[in-house]
Amino acid sequence: MGDFKHGTFHCFDDITTCLITYFLPCITAGKNAEHVNENCLLYGCLGITCVGPITRAMIRAKIREKHSIKGSCPEDFLCHLFCPFCSLVQESLEAQDHGAPKLLPIARE
Repeated sequence: MGDFKHGTFHCFDDITTCLITYFLPCITAGKNAEHVNENCLLYGCLGITCVGPITRAMIRAKIREKHSIKGSCPEDFLCHLFCPFCSLVQESLEAQDHGAPKLLPIARE
């Protein structure tokens, strides 16, 4: 079992993901859910309600399981309760490191 490649407070490792998450957290939450084959619309919308920390912790647990990252459900919940944006970014960067597309890919010539 390993650790996340990006620390919880390394939100600025990818400024695009950071800004999208800060202003539109439902997009990042939905993309993270999609990475573990869950309904992106459902989890994206639930992520911004009062049950958000619970639903986002569930997705975080699935991301940890998928990529063999150590941790626990209480840790996942506390991360999303106290540092929701940083946790979403961390999960998104982990998913991108494992082949998920960036949140807003920019076409380059």
